[in-house]
Amino acid sequence: MQITFLGTSSGVPTRSRNVSSIALRLPQRAELWLFDCGEGTQHQFLRSDLKVSQLSRIFITHLHGDHIFGLMGLLASCGLAGNVKRIDIYGPPGLEEYLQAGVRYSQTHFSYPVKVHKSHEGVIYEDDEYIVSCGPLKHRVTAFGYRVTEKDRPGHFDVEKAKAAGIPSGPLYGQLKQGKTVKLEDGRQFKGTDFCGPDQIGRKFVYCTDTVFCDGAVELAKDADLLVHEATFAHQDAQMAFDRLHSTSTMAAQVALIAGAKQLIMTHFSPRYAPGNAIVLDDLLEEAQAIFPNTKMAYDFLTYEVPRPQEAGAH
Repeated sequence: MQITFLGTSSGVPTRSRNVSSIALRLPQRAELWLFDCGEGTQHQFLRSDLKVSQLSRIFITHLHGDHIFGLMGLLASCGLAGNVKRIDIYGPPGLEEYLQAGVRYSQTHFSYPVKVHKSHEGVIYEDDEYIVSCGPLKHRVTAFGYRVTEKDRPGHFDVEKAKAAGIPSGPLYGQLKQGKTVKLEDGRQFKGTDFCGPDQIGRKFVYCTDTVFCDGAVELAKDADLLVHEATFAHQDAQMAFDRLHSTSTMAAQVALIAGAKQLIMTHFSPRYAPGNAIVLDDLLEEAQAIFPNTKMAYDFLTYEVPRPQEAGAH
């Protein structure tokens, strides 16, 4: 589970930060999931080492322009490239109509299937390896946060130990890997748990933006290995955050702390904290770390490997 930030500015792009988009890379299945798609996201793909051909799912938090204006361009380019098999898009009510209007007025034709699903509270996608669940946030329009949970996996199977015990390779190994008990023709029985290491605990990645501090974000972020949370404003500008239903650096840190998250990465920063101003982004980082020390600040093209327990992460 590798996260790449493709845009970390709020509202408008700046010279060094594009507007919101995050890519979740799943290398073992050559798949890429995108969270939000602000204007210029396809350009950010070109500047990264991500392959747009691997894009299969897009999760939209809400319909403000800095989170969706890149969607039509990206989808159209995927069609022209001709190597995307299918894209499933998840988002709030109105997203499908928005895309249909774009297709109709620009006379764009997608050469691959595009399916839009309405996000709702609870599980919105599940396969053999992952569960994606969704929860309401508190913003000026309908907004959702997303939680990706990797399912626990069986531990490493010790093939040499099985061979030494005289267990013939083949279907029996598969049963042992699943933790089952097998019986040989000579009457001997073996438990799968004796040949497998401890289960690999699945990782949890949570994405919350745009929102003011709310219980919904805390619930989604519970025990997250990585929480990505918006921090549009500094603590000093808390009234502005309440008025516009955005978060401060301290609100993001409080969500991480209360939820018991392991790592917080803040994103979606107001351009008002540019270098040379009275308050700069390093001040927001200090504010958050005073509450939740395991806080990092996102920048465009930051890549973070969501660690398994006892592993380390960013580079």
